[in-house]
Amino acid sequence: MLRYALRFITYDKPKSIGVILGIVISTFLVGQQTGIFLFLTGAMSSLVTNTQADIWVVDDQTTNANALGLIDVRVGRQVESIPGVRQTFPLVITGGTAKFQAGQSQPVALVGLQAPAFRGGPWGIEEGDLASLMEEGAVSVEFFERKNLNNAGLGSSFEINGRRVFVALVTKGVRGFGGNYVFTTIDRARALSQVSPTKTNAFLVDVEEGQEPARVRDRINDGLTGVRAWTKDDFARTTVSTVLATSGIALSIGTLIIFATLAGLIIIGLTMYSAAVDRLRDYGTLKAIGADNSYVRRLIMIQALFFGLTGYGISIVLIEGFRMGIAKSGVIFRYSPAIKAAFFAVTILIALGGALFAMRRLSRLEPASVFRR
Repeated sequence: MLRYALRFITYDKPKSIGVILGIVISTFLVGQQTGIFLFLTGAMSSLVTNTQADIWVVDDQTTNANALGLIDVRVGRQVESIPGVRQTFPLVITGGTAKFQAGQSQPVALVGLQAPAFRGGPWGIEEGDLASLMEEGAVSVEFFERKNLNNAGLGSSFEINGRRVFVALVTKGVRGFGGNYVFTTIDRARALSQVSPTKTNAFLVDVEEGQEPARVRDRINDGLTGVRAWTKDDFARTTVSTVLATSGIALSIGTLIIFATLAGLIIIGLTMYSAAVDRLRDYGTLKAIGADNSYVRRLIMIQALFFGLTGYGISIVLIEGFRMGIAKSGVIFRYSPAIKAAFFAVTILIALGGALFAMRRLSRLEPASVFRR
């Protein structure tokens, strides 16, 4: 049967190539949109997922790490009194405007961390070191945001909210959702943005060795009012869910993925249907010599699987090329094995779904029709 399937494929090469190209284009579009979605969701929770803290304590109304309310610094001492808590680290996130000598300005998300631990970031250090952030006026900048920051590099100086700062550290791959993260000490962040010394946005909590973060989280939530504790993973997931629920990102990208899949099904289906119509006499001859509908269906499915496997092999190379190419501009993400398996499933779905057009037509084919003029 495989031999006959290959003969049908090679008989009409233009149509076979058209089917494969349709699969490649559809799968590539699905992979491209999935990659953009992975990058955006990763950016939404990057500040949470890239910290080593076990628990985040924020105000009790907050479900989004990109929009933290203010809480009293005395909460930190209360949290440290909870059994299982080893240490807390305050974190301030506030807005600012970077202004450069040429007159350009750029909004930034100023992240203030407690020195010298700097729990909560920065990560992906490309140039400089954490200790240099303790120098007077020191801040970090992101490598992929240099164009927006007037090509600021190590040692460059500019203003944030009217006060002079200089670049002591350069990160690479630290991307926020709708914000350009600039890290500094918590005292400097408060001074630059006029946040009260009695206020902070969050406390990052390390639990004692052997303690389960979930149990410590529950103790904090049971013992304190006005704040809420989250494990790191839960807060990251909640942040992504909140942003997706309040924006059109999921709907927009999801719609594009669905339309790419449907377009592939239709294009491939019509192409395979046309190829089947062109070979009606051949399929009819097979039926006339004893092949039943199940045999013909298997023959079509083998062709579809061949198209699907070939299309997947080509498209996955293109998808990986897209991923590596776009990473050079700072849009960094990766496809997990599970996601690649999903791409394979979509590809086979498109191929087999398209084959249904041809199978439906051939199932109605009468063997005697090959002898009619």
